[in-house]
Amino acid sequence: MQYDIEIDATGLLCPLPVLKLRKRMASLNSGSIIKILADDPAAALDIPHFCNENKHFLLDTREPMQPNSNESLRLYFIKKG
Repeated sequence: MQYDIEIDATGLLCPLPVLKLRKRMASLNSGSIIKILADDPAAALDIPHFCNENKHFLLDTREPMQPNSNESLRLYFIKKG
């Protein structure tokens, strides 16, 4: 999936991935696509909730296909509302 910016939130614990996402999204135009990498297990709940509450669109959630990788690492693709 194509995206406009990528945010690396690996190693950050709740609520830092969402706070970093919110800060970076503030300067983007509606319709911009953001890819965020997060390995905090709480992000699986926090990021969709953030999108829903702020009228953004969670387009996709993926787990990287890498052997022996961090089990909780996920990629989230969000469209700014």
